[in-house]
Amino acid sequence: MHIRGDHAELVVGGRLDVRSAADARTVLHAAVDDGVGDLLLDLSELDSWDATGLGVIMGAHRRAGRCGRRLVLRDVPPQMQRLLVATRLHRILAIEGGIGVDTLPRV
Repeated sequence: MHIRGDHAELVVGGRLDVRSAADARTVLHAAVDDGVGDLLLDLSELDSWDATGLGVIMGAHRRAGRCGRRLVLRDVPPQMQRLLVATRLHRILAIEGGIGVDTLPRV
């Protein structure tokens, strides 16, 4: 997993899973704490995430809210969009452009 960027925009790539969760949490929390306004999380380079990785995203979302900020997801890969819809988290998280539930490919 890799994360690059600053307190306004981060690009997450690789696998966000139980092995990378602690490092990702540290970087995301620092970005939330050090900035103002929306924190854009570009997921275009993300290969996969598991429940732990999704928990890291939700934790960053909650922390951002407590800091008066908003975590916004950008370029969520289709497979991960389906998971957000299945867990109904697409209703809670801010997703740039939204998720077209009717346009997601069926698996």
